[in-house]
Amino acid sequence: MPEHKMLVLGLSHIEEDIYRHLLRNPGIDVDDIHVLLRHEAEPTRRSIRRLRELKIIQQVDGQTRACEPELVVARLAEQRLEELYDDIRSLTHLRPLVDSLGREIPEPEPEDDEKSVERITGLEAIRTRLDELAFFAREEVLAAEPYDALTPENIENSRPLDLRCLRRGVSCRSLIRRVAMEDGPTLAYLQELTAAGARIRVLDELDELMLVYDRHTALVPLDPGNTAKGALCSQEEGIVTTVVNNFERLWAGAEDFAALAGQRAGADGPGPTEIQAKVLRLMCTVGKDEIGAREAGIALRTYRRHISDLMQLLGAENRAHAALLARERNWI
Repeated sequence: MPEHKMLVLGLSHIEEDIYRHLLRNPGIDVDDIHVLLRHEAEPTRRSIRRLRELKIIQQVDGQTRACEPELVVARLAEQRLEELYDDIRSLTHLRPLVDSLGREIPEPEPEDDEKSVERITGLEAIRTRLDELAFFAREEVLAAEPYDALTPENIENSRPLDLRCLRRGVSCRSLIRRVAMEDGPTLAYLQELTAAGARIRVLDELDELMLVYDRHTALVPLDPGNTAKGALCSQEEGIVTTVVNNFERLWAGAEDFAALAGQRAGADGPGPTEIQAKVLRLMCTVGKDEIGAREAGIALRTYRRHISDLMQLLGAENRAHAALLARERNWI
């Protein structure tokens, strides 16, 4: 038997054995598959029913076939992540306990005002602090980020923090420079955040980096001219209020990113051709490329080439991302 690597995705070892066997032997009769796999009959039947409910296997022309591994893994990973996010949301309810325990600690003697501002230097220290602030944010995150484009490393580090907040129901508002929309990966990531519930607005000129968590903690660069030097983090009411007021002033004069991105897609980005639109719909609804190609009436190689072209047209990293961006542009 193969090593069971799909346990992390929520499949039992019996379910994985069935799925792998059907990948190797498409269209076989599953009535006696428990004999071949050396499993008990009833647990095997339950596993087959669950695999069908999860759309991991399906009936095609009267035969039981395994769905495309890329789609199956993506679907199971998304479902598993949602379960994990639910666990994280439950854990955030422990914050009142933390606050209660914290009140048991005697308050320190007042010190001079400089001690109320935390000075953070070093990229790792800043990322760690941002991770902590994002994790404990419960209501709102405000961000003004004057970048021209995000590097792949920036996106990789920011995505889990941003999506974690959005999945917990935290209101996230961001200000960006208009020039950032000219970069393909940056634009795709911003569209991903918007689809997840973030509100983003655009300014022609934006020079101030600001981050505010729950209107309680503000983070600004140590040197506005060189953000690499470090950051200042403060919970002083006067400082936080000043940063929030500055953010709201800029927000009021900014344009909606989603509207601009939609206009840009219409003006600069051609929509899919008739056959591409058909392939796109099939990519999102059928489990295997062979089935999609047959329903589209084209060769498998041609079908996959259309998918590759669509991913490039959308600026997508994978098929799941392509489906998300296509829905955002109303292509499906």
